Amino acid sequence: MSQQLNSESPPAKRPAANAISEDTILDAAAALMSAIGIRRTTMADVARSADVSRATLYRHFPNVETLAAQVTTREFTRIAATAPVTDDPETRQSMVLTLVHLVREARRHPLLRRIIELDPEFLTPYLLTRTGRTSRSQLAALEDVVGRGQANAEIRAGDTRRIATTVLQMAWSFALTGPVFTDPENIDELDAELSDLLERYLRP
Repeated sequence: MSQQLNSESPPAKRPAANAISEDTILDAAAALMSAIGIRRTTMADVARSADVSRATLYRHFPNVETLAAQVTTREFTRIAATAPVTDDPETRQSMVLTLVHLVREARRHPLLRRIIELDPEFLTPYLLTRTGRTSRSQLAALEDVVGRGQANAEIRAGDTRRIATTVLQMAWSFALTGPVFTDPENIDELDAELSDLLERYLRP
């Protein structure tokens, strides 16, 4: 018996804390939050899913709220990376095409849908009282796009930040509340309406 015990392999050790990629943790958290929601996800769940100790997890993220914010920021960054590449990205048409694509992908994203279904209070502060890092990043990107469009006469004159803010508000409205007012079978018809709205608003 003692020989059998001695010959057995020792239990596998978890990777050292400094060897854990944050993406590994974020992947595990995103999968959990998309499945059961943010409120039902615990740090213990994430640690177990990512195969890290809770001590290691807490070295990276102090709580679920911070982890959720990082997950949503990363997911929206990934959505932005899927934007279509056009031959002439400086035209108003390409700008509208890109914006509609991003809104459609955000609207379809399983994590955003789950947040709306189970944890809408997570979004409330970012919609009613303050801007988060994701919104600030989106607004900065839109300001850049609008400024370049104004420079080549593709977008109407006006305060660049105000125009960018209005466009962002339109985009979030179509992504978040569009499905509330639209038959699920016809949800993609919103894309044509948003495209027309943006075109009319941005046209010089």
